[in-house]
Amino acid sequence: MMKVQTSIMEAIHDIQDGATIMVGGFGLVGIPEKLILGLREKGVKDLTIISNNCGVDDFGLGILLQNRQIRKMVSSYVGENKEFERQFLSGELEVELVPQGTLAERIRAGGAGIPAFYTPAGVGTPIAEGREVRSFSGKEYLLEIGMTADFALIKAWKADSSGNLIYNKTTRNFNPMMASAGRVTIAEVEELLEPGGLDPNFVHTPGIYVQRVICCDNYEKRIERKTVSS
Repeated sequence: MMKVQTSIMEAIHDIQDGATIMVGGFGLVGIPEKLILGLREKGVKDLTIISNNCGVDDFGLGILLQNRQIRKMVSSYVGENKEFERQFLSGELEVELVPQGTLAERIRAGGAGIPAFYTPAGVGTPIAEGREVRSFSGKEYLLEIGMTADFALIKAWKADSSGNLIYNKTTRNFNPMMASAGRVTIAEVEELLEPGGLDPNFVHTPGIYVQRVICCDNYEKRIERKTVSS
């Protein structure tokens, strides 16, 4: 199977309205910004997005929110986006808030074929209302369901044409686990090498998990919140 794509639109050609999509990154670090721009251009709507956060108002997933393409967000942190707040409070956006560690483990479990697991996170809070809670060794745990998606859009530093991936520093956040949890995983990368060009000892995501690779350039790499000292 030819994994290397010649354009963003080719890479996302079969993403349709109503799709469930995992999007890698933490804040604005390690987000597949070119694939997100492609989704805006394609105009698909009623999307369910699973991502740690929803970008900022004018960058990252925030541009899809501004364009009214997202129906539901499954996230841990949403505090940097005023449009997110407005849509949520007005009832325009469905939101499922998940503790960050639980979100990561639900994705990892889904990718590993584990249907559910128990965690102490969320016990005794509104998150646990109406959900199964069991006691183990005298401590209560909440049942959480593993998570998969129709597509996973991820960002890596280097790839080869077989789809093997290496992430750069903190971009190795949600990207590796999402790579295994998408039925179709599309990797946006900064450098593309031929087979054998990557040291196998440093490969983070094996190509078996990746269906498509697109090499991009001219990254903005925004800083979410600048802090300076006088």
